[in-house]
Amino acid sequence: MLLTGAGAAGGSMLLILVVWGVVIYFLLMRPQKKEQKRLAAMLSSLEVGDVVVTTSGFYGVLIDITDEDVIVEFGSNRNCRIPMKKSAIQEVEKQN
Repeated sequence: MLLTGAGAAGGSMLLILVVWGVVIYFLLMRPQKKEQKRLAAMLSSLEVGDVVVTTSGFYGVLIDITDEDVIVEFGSNRNCRIPMKKSAIQEVEKQN
């Protein structure tokens, strides 16, 4: 049985929607999931003494780590210690 007229148009429209769904997945969702995995791996490898950059652009040194939070020491006076969420860390520089 051949589809003609409205049936063929509906089938091709469905195919176009499916193709667009796949394109959106590979262009938007998949890279975001890869970035989330990279960030989670980075945060799980944090160690005391690592130099970090926060999402607001501040550089600091980790002095304590808990499950959800970290304490970061900012500046050279060693008196500025701020507790913050791990999710506020954007980059990590491992100490040699």
